[in-house]
Amino acid sequence: MGSTSAHDNEGLGRRDLIKRSAALGVITVPTMSFLASCASGDSGSDEKVEKGTKSAENPLAVNESAPLELVIFDGGFGTKYAEDAKAVYAKTYPKAKVTFSKTQKIQSVLQPRFNGGTPPDLIDNSGAQQMDMGVLVGKKQLADLTPLLDAPSIDDPSKTVRDTLRPGIVEMGQFDGDPVWILYYAYTVYGVWYSQTALDKLDATYPENWDDMLALCAKAKKKGIAGWTYAGKYPYYLPFSLYPFIAKIGGAEVLDAIDNLEPKAWEHPAVKAAFEAYYELYKKGYVLEGTPGLDHRGSQGAWANGKALFIPNGSWVENEEAAIIPKDFKLSVGAPSGLDSSDKMPFGTIWASGGEPFVVPANAKNAEGGMEQLRIMLSEASSKSFTTSTKSLSAYNGGTDGIELSDGLKSGVAALEKAGTNVVNPRMQDWYVKLQKEQIGVSGLGEMMAGRATPAETIKKIQGYADAAAKDESIKHFKHQ
Repeated sequence: MGSTSAHDNEGLGRRDLIKRSAALGVITVPTMSFLASCASGDSGSDEKVEKGTKSAENPLAVNESAPLELVIFDGGFGTKYAEDAKAVYAKTYPKAKVTFSKTQKIQSVLQPRFNGGTPPDLIDNSGAQQMDMGVLVGKKQLADLTPLLDAPSIDDPSKTVRDTLRPGIVEMGQFDGDPVWILYYAYTVYGVWYSQTALDKLDATYPENWDDMLALCAKAKKKGIAGWTYAGKYPYYLPFSLYPFIAKIGGAEVLDAIDNLEPKAWEHPAVKAAFEAYYELYKKGYVLEGTPGLDHRGSQGAWANGKALFIPNGSWVENEEAAIIPKDFKLSVGAPSGLDSSDKMPFGTIWASGGEPFVVPANAKNAEGGMEQLRIMLSEASSKSFTTSTKSLSAYNGGTDGIELSDGLKSGVAALEKAGTNVVNPRMQDWYVKLQKEQIGVSGLGEMMAGRATPAETIKKIQGYADAAAKDESIKHFKHQ
């Protein structure tokens, strides 16, 4: 979400979702049928460019003089990293005209072009107006990126691009079988973000169980500080900490069942326990007053200004709020506090996965050029550009040597080290966008955390949404392999 991911003004502000999020307050999340129409255009495009000559220097057979068009989501990560990579492409292929544009309104800008069969060659499909990945895959609107993954990497031709990626990146782009439809460029750490300085002032440490979390929130409340805030208008941010909390309580298989739309998956005791724990934050008055009316930027701003200790978010938040986070903030991220000693997974269990999804449309005129641009982005130099400009990790497994890591990034790296193999990767936000955002998020968690529905009512409602999605033959269904 991301970028995300949120996720971006969102209209990720996260990113136009998360700033992947913002737009939702002004622009409702598109319905599945609307997204389907966005991805259903098979009217054909102008002729594709002829391939170039394949060589060691040009393993994807890029046409060196063919135009290339890139559309990048302008969210929490900004676009500098993509512009830097575009400059490398232009230098490598000086005869090619490279067109670069950025927007937060991915769907509304690109929908007519998908319908007309004339999409760009490479798209950063992120934000609140993100096109539904499951629909795009199901309608066969994306190119298989396997040629990119099997091509020699920029830095070491003895390794393929696939060999240079962080664990899980390839699998995230696979929806059904071996083809890889999406390259998630960012590597996002989701969790509970906080100021270590704020905890120090309370003579507190990050709570590892829920009793300690509630005790710390009570202590903060006495000082006039809320325990939590969140993107009230975009409550699908809550799962960034809630989903790994559920996994910690009941095991990763609970999240798999939820993703698989299995009957009664949301009725699992771990879900009930997690919902009741979060609802307790509301009942005890530990959520910042007015939070349900805040968008992602408003909640992040209040948190950065010390009005609340904790906020569920992704690692893009450091870059997104860089202008207002105090220099002595000591930005940190914590894995979800556990429930109690009966939890199935250890403290440190966290959600970390690819974010900022890049796609090459099946009807792209210059698909080889789009993949080559991604190959350039997956070099060490481009990865360092991304990490330096965004304070986030990329999908490239490395790229941090010689870089002075920011507080948040150092904390994220430490969280990953502590988690070890206890990293979960729920796919709901990739597979079923409407279900995740509108239904689980806004209609479910948003109503519960605003005190307008109990945990039991919320679970019943969400299970109903999931059951309906499972029975909906108009959408493509996916399952963990």
